[in-house]
Amino acid sequence: MALSERLGYSDGVSFDGGEWTGAVGDSVTVLPIVVALAALTPVSLAHALLFFGVFQVVWGLVYGLPLSVEPMKALAGLALAGALTAGEYVAAGLLAGGVLVVAAATGALSRVERFVGRPVIRGIQLAVALVLLRAGVDLGLADPPLALAAAGVAGVVALAGFRRGAALAALGLGLALALARTGAPAASLPGLSVFPAAAPALTADALSASTGQLAMTVGNAAVATSLLLSDLFDADVSADRLAGSMGAMCLAAVPLGGVPMCHGSGGLAGKHAFGARTGGANLVLGGLYLAAVPFAGVVAAFPMAVLGVVLAVVAVHLGRRAVDVEGRGALALVALVGVVGLAWTVGAAFLVGLVADAARRRLWADAPATN
Repeated sequence: MALSERLGYSDGVSFDGGEWTGAVGDSVTVLPIVVALAALTPVSLAHALLFFGVFQVVWGLVYGLPLSVEPMKALAGLALAGALTAGEYVAAGLLAGGVLVVAAATGALSRVERFVGRPVIRGIQLAVALVLLRAGVDLGLADPPLALAAAGVAGVVALAGFRRGAALAALGLGLALALARTGAPAASLPGLSVFPAAAPALTADALSASTGQLAMTVGNAAVATSLLLSDLFDADVSADRLAGSMGAMCLAAVPLGGVPMCHGSGGLAGKHAFGARTGGANLVLGGLYLAAVPFAGVVAAFPMAVLGVVLAVVAVHLGRRAVDVEGRGALALVALVGVVGLAWTVGAAFLVGLVADAARRRLWADAPATN
């Protein structure tokens, strides 16, 4: 009997056509972000792909469901924008992972969720999107004609109805140009050592970034994913159990060169939309990631202007979800948190959002009823 069957999540895994096409649904945002991290920071693409492949396979077998494995976008966005050093990025990932493991062990998410309103979470998403967009524009200005060409490719793909694939199309153009300049890279396997990119640097910026990331993780990667698993697959997977999975990924991968990883409702919905119904999609995608590990060296020649367009498309995708709130008051709060995050730090934006949201709820509760 499969492990997933014993856990009661699924009837096992399948490898039909839907699982293969569904695997694509979780890669359209993962690959642009990890390639960008490898090009702009000391992150090793080979190490990142290695651990994405490993954990796609692990969770496909454990849950028997097409659970997503994605980079922690708030941390990745801040690292890409230069707001976090490599050491701070590592420290923030470890801190987020440790908090998630403790939260899972104590069942804390169900209690914390009540104090973090959806507009605050969406505001953090907007803040990261704005920071990422600013970085993308700066990179694109290095070679405007090439950036315009990449934007045209992404735009054509989006207008053709494949909006989620726009960033992947721009990424494909950049990789084609890189291969044209350097030729096919020689195959090589990454070595395993402790903190190969940078040693952890626990600073105020690292603490601030992990705070903002945890706000997004609680709302999108734990609670929303748990609800979506119930809606789409009739699977009872608690937010606390998902927190434990995410914490384990961070604590296992980050010290060995991987990036902070999480689950996510967007990647799960993408896999389902492309036909995935079991953990087979994870095994397919994990195998593809692992097969790409020996050829990750091509990223060194990736054109920065095209990378700027990739970041901008990812930022727009993230920002569009940020405005998914009801009411002008909630939308104003999202905007406030986003602007504070862009102008100051994501952690400060989170604290400002909590205070503003508490005041908004209080004023709404105290408002006299009208006929």
